[in-house]
Amino acid sequence: MLVETAIRAIFGRAAPQEVDGVVDGSAQVSDVTATLENQHLDGTGDKADEKGPKQQTDPPSIPICDLFPDGNFPVGEEVEHPIANDSRTGKNRFTDPEKKAMEGMSQDQYREIRQAAEAHRQELESTARKLIKENGLSAGLAFPTGCSLNHCAAHYTPNAGDPTVLGYDDVCKIDFGTHINGKQLLDQTAHPSGQRSLLHCRRNIIDCAFTLTFNNKYDKLLEAVRDATNTGIRTAGIDVRLCDIGEAIQEVMESYEVELDGKTYQVKAIRNLNGHSIGPYRIHAGKTVPIVKGGEAVRMEEGEVYAIETFGSTGKGYVHDDMEVSHYMKNFDTGRVPLRLPRSKQLLGVINQSFGTLAFCRRWLDRLGQTKYLMALKDLCDKGIVDPYPPLCDTKGCYTAQFEHTILLRPTCKEVISRGTDY
Repeated sequence: MLVETAIRAIFGRAAPQEVDGVVDGSAQVSDVTATLENQHLDGTGDKADEKGPKQQTDPPSIPICDLFPDGNFPVGEEVEHPIANDSRTGKNRFTDPEKKAMEGMSQDQYREIRQAAEAHRQELESTARKLIKENGLSAGLAFPTGCSLNHCAAHYTPNAGDPTVLGYDDVCKIDFGTHINGKQLLDQTAHPSGQRSLLHCRRNIIDCAFTLTFNNKYDKLLEAVRDATNTGIRTAGIDVRLCDIGEAIQEVMESYEVELDGKTYQVKAIRNLNGHSIGPYRIHAGKTVPIVKGGEAVRMEEGEVYAIETFGSTGKGYVHDDMEVSHYMKNFDTGRVPLRLPRSKQLLGVINQSFGTLAFCRRWLDRLGQTKYLMALKDLCDKGIVDPYPPLCDTKGCYTAQFEHTILLRPTCKEVISRGTDY
């Protein structure tokens, strides 16, 4: 459903076709993101029968919480935890009464994260705002929709006036997220260390990505990266070392080759990109999941949420900052910094109220009615209050692909929260 939705949002119909060497359509990337953000925000579209059980419209327009009024949202794919090399985990967790009881204590968290996941499955930026009942920092989009093209692997979304056009031979990475109730709750039980448990934290950010192509010559590239992501998901689990996941991902990814225009390329894992743990209002919460061997021997822990994402490239397998910045995020660890410019103070207030420490882009500031803010935004970046995140690119002329899912490490099993019918 998600891939089909992306194609429909981009072209208003099925994917473009090549006929006698001529492509029958293309789309401007700025128009794509405008469609994804603005479609259905006014609540237009077919309405469900108010008297009977609600069913989703096509395109989706009914908020997820209205489709599931009892709060029992669809469960993601459930997979048993693997048994680590030292047999520390996996055994009998699926049926262990104690582990099941622990899960029962976290059902509120699970319901909220599944609600965000269901909104994520059904739509992109456009309708996601409506489906999740966007409400400031309580519910909404977790970060801007990435639509990085070709050699650009991540962190590209068009700024206003961007003339970039999406065509038949492009490789487009669609990367976006939703969140709901991202507030951190502490277990009130005191521990000998004096710290409180974070077992019941709200970690309700869903991060998922896929790669969209129209020319089947890229199929092997996409297959390699999709297989690598699924390998990472299979390998992940409680007490599994992060370095072991990276080694498994690289072995699978780099076993693939792709032929493009008569030349054969090995698919390389992009070694300086990785997956990550997810925390409340923090898309990168501290732990990294490498996609090559040689990572840290830190272990995954019960109750954590991870984005398992992999990137493959026909280039060098290494990305660098390039192109105009569109992504920004408030620094999570920066304390109070004095600001002299009134415009900077005003813009920081907007960022705090609308995004908190979640990522945002210039288009979202435009949508909030902000104008002539570039100098103030630069001032916030120069003072370390806001961090810019430039597009990450490999060698020009190469092609990159990305696939990603969010997993929840429940006591009894791991749940692939973002798994859908078509990905």
